[in-house]
Formats: sequence, structure tokens, C-alpha cells
Amino acid sequence: MSAQTPVRPPLPADFQSRKGAAPLVCLTAYTTPVARLVDPHCDLVLVGDSLGMVIHGLPSTLGVTMEMMILHGQAVMRGLTRSLAVIDMPFGSYEESPQQAFRNAARLMAETGAPAVKLEGGQHMAETIAFLTARGVPVMAHIGLTPQSVNTLGGYKVVGRDAEAETVMADARAVAAAGAFSVVLEKVPATLAGQITRDLAIPTIGIGAGPDCDGQILVIDDMLGLFTDFRPKFVKRYASLGADAATAIGAYADEVRAGQFPGAEHSFADTAPQPKGNRS
Repeated sequence: MSAQTPVRPPLPADFQSRKGAAPLVCLTAYTTPVARLVDPHCDLVLVGDSLGMVIHGLPSTLGVTMEMMILHGQAVMRGLTRSLAVIDMPFGSYEESPQQAFRNAARLMAETGAPAVKLEGGQHMAETIAFLTARGVPVMAHIGLTPQSVNTLGGYKVVGRDAEAETVMADARAVAAAGAFSVVLEKVPATLAGQITRDLAIPTIGIGAGPDCDGQILVIDDMLGLFTDFRPKFVKRYASLGADAATAIGAYADEVRAGQFPGAEHSFADTAPQPKGNRS
């Protein structure tokens, strides 16, 4: 019997070609076990810089480092076999120049094995996106609310209302023309997000951008109820694992203090049991 040919992991071009087909399912992941859980269900898994807040307890994504992204990127890649992996470029790793962006993007890809990177910014990052894609680095763009720019945006607000709509549309067209294979639309009014989706030849992935995008993404810890410091309006919780874990930990602590755990079934005898079927 001949060995089965291993399935080739999807590439950014495969993802881009699926625009207009079935909605694209995307989630974040930061660890190998979670990557294994989401892999059968997702088209794209993002190693997001949101890990700074939901894993490391940072107040924003601004303190995330290249080393953190590489460590978590390596962990996620060990758990994926069928989903496209994309890794975020952290704040300060790409804004200075296209050359800086290429050095850091190449390092992320080489040290994690991820086939693509994501960076934030619209028209002002188009030159960098074009520089990267021309040198073999597939780029997922991210416009609308860009969390790494929260200090200049004035908070985590909706971007694209009224006069801002033209700017967001121009951002979307600029990143697509520069060669991005997909674009995340974050906290963009639903009507505008639908217009952008129809206008672009690349997939749009919404997070707080309504139902008309080509796909959707959420932070895994938000939708599972593990991160509960706050809940954005666009998050739907599909489980309450944080509350379940707190209940389980409390039960464990109670049993330890009451001397109920460990019991005999969790302890080892002084002598090894005889193998089954052994005659003395």
C-alpha cells in the first residue's frame, strides 16, 4: 500500500482566490493546544498581537515584542495542518521604513514558518506593503480601527463614519493596489464595509464590520469567555470558559483543604500490581 500524500497547507493565494465563495472563518490562536482545536474549523488562524492583552496582561498591544510574536508563532505552527497561518507584526517593527519591515517580516516567517504577516495601516503603509510583496512576503492589511495607533486615534472607536468614510475607502483601495492578499476591517460601519467588500478584488475580513465582509475574525479568548476584562460590542461569547474554570479551580481548592483530594484512586500502591494472566 502506498503512503498517502500529505495535504499541502494553504497559501495566501489560495485564501485570496476564495473571495465571494463561502464566508471565510478566521480566529486567533496563541498556543499549540488552541491551534489544534481551531484548525479543523478555520480557513485562517491569526497569531495576533492581541496576545499581549489576553495572554500577558498588558494594557494594550503596544508592548508586544518580536520575541513574543516569534515564541507564540512557533507554538501555533506546531498545531496547524489545514488552516492558513498569519502572524502579526508588532508595533515598532515595520513603521520606520520598508527596509525595516522586510527585515522583521523575513525574521517572523523564517523563525515561525508562518507563510504571511499582517500589518496595520492604509494609504501611508501602501509603499511598505508593495515593498514586502515584491520580495516574497505575503501581507494581510488591517484598516479602520488600528489598535497600535490607539493613542493617535483617541481610543478604540468606530472609524469610517461621515467624512471618514472616504478615507477608509481610499485606505482599502491603496492596500489592495499595493498587493495585500486580504484586508481586515475593524470597527468600520457595516454599510461602508459592504461597499469596500464589493469594491475590492481581495477578501475583506471583518471584526466589528458587519455581515457583508467576505469573512469574520474574533479573538479566541473573547469568544470563549476566557478574557473578561471587557467585552467589545462586536464580540459574541459562544462559551463561558472563564467562569467554568473559576468554578473548577474553586472545587479543587475546597477538596484539597478538606482532605478529599487526592483519593485512593489518584495514589500509587507500595507494590506494583501483577500483570494480568500471570500465574505464581
